[in-house]
Amino acid sequence: MNGVAYEREVPARLTLADFLREELDLTGTHLGCEYGVCGACTVHVDGRAARSCTLLAVQVDHCDVVTVEGLASEEQLTPVQHAFWEKHGMQCGFCTSGFVMTITALLREQPNPTDDEIAAWLGGNLCRCTGYTKIVEAAREAARLLAEEPDGKAANG
Repeated sequence: MNGVAYEREVPARLTLADFLREELDLTGTHLGCEYGVCGACTVHVDGRAARSCTLLAVQVDHCDVVTVEGLASEEQLTPVQHAFWEKHGMQCGFCTSGFVMTITALLREQPNPTDDEIAAWLGGNLCRCTGYTKIVEAAREAARLLAEEPDGKAANG
């Protein structure tokens, strides 16, 4: 998890979301619907966005799992996190970690997405506060920031 290897014995039906929150105290991964519909629990498993509420902890044995806590260092936000801050892409913040993780995965796969591609990727994430306009603006800003970086990649994600 976030570059640290953990060894735990877990019940077979423990979800990854519950494992992260209860066993590792990684509470940036939020539980909304617990059915994989809202996207608040999105993490990266082996570099791909995944819903941690529908994965069992045992399914990620020997996988590289990154949560929102593992994206940035304490000193510097990633371009996606900075874009959310700069463009006011959040209100209450409950869904923000899921959106950040989804947009990070999108930009890793498609560094210069169209508005339609952004909308398609964000279609699996729900926000009850923002109306999505600022979130889409944050995704565009993150793509711009990443394009300006020398290697074109976000640090840690």
